Amino acid sequence: MFEQLGDKVRQQLKGWTEQMAGPERKERLQDLARTENEYGVDPFGFNLDFSLAAVAPLVWLYRHYHRVETFGIENVPAGRVLLVSNHSGQLPMDGAMIGVALMMEASPPRAIRSMVEKWVPTLPYISAFFARVGQIVGTPENCRRLLNAGEAILVFPEGMRGISKLWPQRYQLQDFGLGFMRLALETDTPIVPVAVIGAEEQAPALMDLKPLAKLLGFPAFPITATGLPIPLPTKYRLYFGEPLHFTGRADDEDSELDKKVRTVRAAIQAMIHQGLKERRSIFW
Repeated sequence: MFEQLGDKVRQQLKGWTEQMAGPERKERLQDLARTENEYGVDPFGFNLDFSLAAVAPLVWLYRHYHRVETFGIENVPAGRVLLVSNHSGQLPMDGAMIGVALMMEASPPRAIRSMVEKWVPTLPYISAFFARVGQIVGTPENCRRLLNAGEAILVFPEGMRGISKLWPQRYQLQDFGLGFMRLALETDTPIVPVAVIGAEEQAPALMDLKPLAKLLGFPAFPITATGLPIPLPTKYRLYFGEPLHFTGRADDEDSELDKKVRTVRAAIQAMIHQGLKERRSIFW
């Protein structure tokens, strides 16, 4: 009985997603299907029907809560691509909104793969859910295989340093890792810089209780102004820059890779400055 109830709910959620997408986009969403094995998933656990059901509440948040605007989404090319973005907001809503944008606004629609932290699979039920919607642990091998399969991968080079920033550090990019650049060079993959405006204010963090985070095994334990893990209805603006192409060797010295990484970082920071200058308010 519970399995039948679950299937019914999933179909209703999928229908909700397709309704919000509209008739034309609904047909194009079927192009996101992957080759499935006997368990109904691709080699990394992705399932289109599950994803279309799971994304329904996020599409509603995208349309009506965060009222997302996109700029330059046509810059995202077909085929393999690395989307490299700033990261903030305590909750990973920025990644979710980028994912919905690529699914609902890009032409053709794209189902992005996000690289999640290695501790995420330790959370009960979360690891299976993330796999079904296409998110995987951010190891170089996983990323390499997906790029070779022509996927779009979302990367947050700031990692936890970005998403757990405190309020005084808002919109200040933290240090970028070099791993994404090594993979871009190794697989000859273009990089599209992405800037997210609006996530920083959704859950302003006043302090990080590091001792408690360590005790619980979490990377951070921020105390937000609202005291609740619920994002404020800030207005999101997503900026997609022109693709950046780099040449060189993946095994170059870190100093050489860092020069290229700084180019990506500067492109994102410039779009952040542009977005902050253009917006009228945090909430509209």
